Amino acid sequence: MTSLKDYVTRMKEGQKDIYYITGESKKAVENSLFLERLKKKDMKQLKEYDGKKLVSATKEGLKLDEVSEKEKKRREEKKKSFKNLCKTIKEILGDKVEKMVVSDKIVDSPCCLVTGEYGWTTNMERIMKAQTLRDNSMSSYISSKKIMEINPDNGIMEELKKRAEVDKNDKSIKDLVLLLYDTALLTSGFSLDDPNTFAVRIHKMQKLGLNIDEDETAAADDVDMSSLEEESNEESKMEEVD
Repeated sequence: MTSLKDYVTRMKEGQKDIYYITGESKKAVENSLFLERLKKKDMKQLKEYDGKKLVSATKEGLKLDEVSEKEKKRREEKKKSFKNLCKTIKEILGDKVEKMVVSDKIVDSPCCLVTGEYGWTTNMERIMKAQTLRDNSMSSYISSKKIMEINPDNGIMEELKKRAEVDKNDKSIKDLVLLLYDTALLTSGFSLDDPNTFAVRIHKMQKLGLNIDEDETAAADDVDMSSLEEESNEESKMEEVD
């Protein structure tokens, strides 16, 4: 534990804001992907104290130190090169995300999901969803609008961009994007929309990794991803009506 007063004395030179993050446990917070860039900059993670703003690391618009003109140019070029992929991912995810952003927030992970600057944090959404007396009609208000931020320097995103440039309608691209979205939900602190569909995707990837060819019977029994999602959406609608 540390006090804000002590924290300020240990801030890195040039650090103007106090960055904080909330979560379910200390371990979950320490390992959060939202701290990747902050850790690289050796910044301390803790709305204002002693003239220093407290800035949530899990929301959009996180700005760190100023970068050189050369780095700015490199990032702009990367952003332009990923414009079409962002459009493709948004078409696949639809209303699941409000918008796509090419970000420099994350370092190792391929993508993350953040909330709007003035919306609830991921942790607050989780807490509200867990309330015993909440009404299903509150779901639309409880669920924050999500923004997907992608890491242009990540190998997965680079390969996904190459494949989308060849054929953006390739079914494997849709499966990969949906799997990335689900894993981003988990690593960003949200709850899965449909755990069963997520499990099916994971099993499918495991079979591909093990070079397992499904026979005709297995293929007939295999659940199509899109149909699974449609069923899940219908069930959600029925729950809301009830």
